[in-house]
Amino acid sequence: MKNIKHIYLIFCLFSCLFFLPAKSDQMFNLGKIIFLEKGNCASCHTLRDAGSSATIGPNLNEIKPIKERVVEVVTNGISMMPPYEGILSKNEIQAVAYYVSKSSD
Repeated sequence: MKNIKHIYLIFCLFSCLFFLPAKSDQMFNLGKIIFLEKGNCASCHTLRDAGSSATIGPNLNEIKPIKERVVEVVTNGISMMPPYEGILSKNEIQAVAYYVSKSSD
């Protein structure tokens, strides 16, 4: 009986490694902070993970941009979105792009 409980416990712990979201890395967390605070992205964009529902810019959950596209747009701006080069560091732009691309999947 004891062995069955141990096997069940090991199975549950092992299963959690594969089925829990893997969104707890440092780059993801930094990107979310930038999205919500320094970059102020949430004031214009909808992104479910960030809890934002603005409608000025595209809904990021719908367009699911790849990281490289986010880097390009955040760096250089597009349409009415201003460029963030000089406002955000290259590392911060990489982090917010990583966050947006991963959380909009």
